[in-house]
Amino acid sequence: MKDRRETWAKRRIYTVGAFFAVFFTVVSARAFYLQIVKHEDWVKLAERQHQKTVALTPARGAIYDAHGEPLAVSIEMDSCYAEPRNIEEMEDTVASLAPLLGINRDELVRKLSASRNFVWLQRRMSPEQAKKIKGLKMDGIGFVKETKRFYPNSETAAHVVGFTGMDPEGLEGIELKYDDLIVGNTGYLVTERDALGRSVGQAIVKQSSQGGDITLTLDKNIQYIAEKELGKAVLASGAKGGMALVMEPRTGKVLALANYPNFNPNSYSQYSPWVLRNRLVADSFEPGSTFKTFLVAAALEEKIVSPGDSFNCENGSYSIGGRVIHDTHKYSRLSVADILKYSSNIGAAKIGMRLGRDKLYGYLKNFGFAERSGIDLPGEAIGYLRDKSQWFGVDLSTISFGQGVSVSAVQLTAAMSAIANGGVLMKPYLVEKVTDSNGAVIRRFEPHQVRRVISPETATSVGRMMEGVTTEGGTGMNASVDGYRVAGKTGTAQKVDPVTKGYSVDKRTASFLGFLPVDDPRLTIMVIIDEPKTSPYGGVVAAPAFSAIAQQSLCYLHVPPAKGVRPPVPRTIEVRKETPQEMQAMVAEGTITDGNEGAMMPNFSGMSMRQVLRVMEKRGINVKLLGSGRVVEQFPRAGDRIRPTDQVMVKFAPSA
Repeated sequence: MKDRRETWAKRRIYTVGAFFAVFFTVVSARAFYLQIVKHEDWVKLAERQHQKTVALTPARGAIYDAHGEPLAVSIEMDSCYAEPRNIEEMEDTVASLAPLLGINRDELVRKLSASRNFVWLQRRMSPEQAKKIKGLKMDGIGFVKETKRFYPNSETAAHVVGFTGMDPEGLEGIELKYDDLIVGNTGYLVTERDALGRSVGQAIVKQSSQGGDITLTLDKNIQYIAEKELGKAVLASGAKGGMALVMEPRTGKVLALANYPNFNPNSYSQYSPWVLRNRLVADSFEPGSTFKTFLVAAALEEKIVSPGDSFNCENGSYSIGGRVIHDTHKYSRLSVADILKYSSNIGAAKIGMRLGRDKLYGYLKNFGFAERSGIDLPGEAIGYLRDKSQWFGVDLSTISFGQGVSVSAVQLTAAMSAIANGGVLMKPYLVEKVTDSNGAVIRRFEPHQVRRVISPETATSVGRMMEGVTTEGGTGMNASVDGYRVAGKTGTAQKVDPVTKGYSVDKRTASFLGFLPVDDPRLTIMVIIDEPKTSPYGGVVAAPAFSAIAQQSLCYLHVPPAKGVRPPVPRTIEVRKETPQEMQAMVAEGTITDGNEGAMMPNFSGMSMRQVLRVMEKRGINVKLLGSGRVVEQFPRAGDRIRPTDQVMVKFAPSA
């Protein structure tokens, strides 16, 4: 019996011991889970109960031009918030704050009633406004420093730099493309609360850290020159808008990128989407006669032609594939060099047919058309070049002179830079480097060779032929620069009518594309004038802007002029009136011809520049203005017959 009691006691002891062992194990496991495994979650929950955390806008890095001039910076400003729980005299607070915040009392009451813990009253307010509110020393009203994006140069390089939203998140330009590098780490406003939700002590601010600084290849001075001269050209021609691009051909560095009209990124919301759009990158257009340069380069590289070979230009009218191609002027035979100089569509078509579809398509692809250039800006257009298998009938001929294909301004400028760079296509780029807040380089960008397109010998030969375009008799005489040899090509292209889907009768783009100096190219410059009213010709409305940008930029870069290089003297050209049938055919083919007999040269003697420009605009005269002051010399003489395609020179001198 005694043994049985002892056995039963031992069993109870073991059972109780086992129970306590299991209980202790469960409690220990639970404690381990809560204190170790879930430690961070419980800490965060406690912080949410005792702290109010509000995210602050991160500080963005600055954007500089190539010489360290700031184009975009972040400045500290006061943001005002309220903690309604701590506001004792609500009516007095509302009455005092409403006029200082610029809102009515009812709206402020609604804002303060939206949350008992925290509400923003106004973010990034002016220093004067913050000073007045701080002076009231009201309970429940606090301030914290936040950053605001500011563009110190206003419109300068606006389409390149872009702009940010309130977040601040990059919305356009470099601000958008490199947003992940520019934006810093988010800061926080933290306020301590007791168990009843009341604030305890001062607010704690965990400051945001600044993002990387961007240094561009852009030169603010050349950018200013390009914007200024582009604006003049657009206004003088009554155009819808314009574009200008300046590139360093050896490296692909973009020195200036300008659109007109421009905008102020500090108040971007006031502008239409069309104005904000970087059309140089995002839009494509038919290149017109500028395309003939790449046709000739391909034909020379393949040894299909030589510069001295001549072609029958059919006296201005050539039937092929059931269509008729026209030239602006009637020519019998022209050399390859003269086909570029006088911009003969018929000559270009015949070179294209000799080169062939396969080879022309291959060279156009190698020059970078129908593919993105890779420029570091968002929204780049790819352009349009049908596959060679879809070229039918007259397509080979029309593509040879830039019709039936579309390109972006960046593609076109990069392709021309390949000729200036001895036949090597470079990737265009805008960002030189990214640095941290201590100046250490995070990322550096170097010139990148895409491919060799043509040989150095071919590139040199094409450059010399293009030089003829800007010499006497060429279509680009207005692009000449005193003291420098200029290689270039004019372009005039009809725009596609969005309604009829055919070519517009009166809407055109006029362009000039070239590089200089010819013997040692430093700059490739493209100027495009969209829908000019005074004249549709690139040699008339775009070439003068090219000349002005080139002259001032080379002077700024300290590129010495060559001795003995002088611009050509304009001369009149004998013209013939086309028949209505010829005019209709030319419009249908996308070429441009004037149908008048020529206007009479006015007597500009003694006039001011403004008066000359007014007369020029009314009569559609292509005029090159030299000097300033009053007219002292003009060519042709007063009374001579001229028409819009002819070159006119008017020289000014200060009044005695």
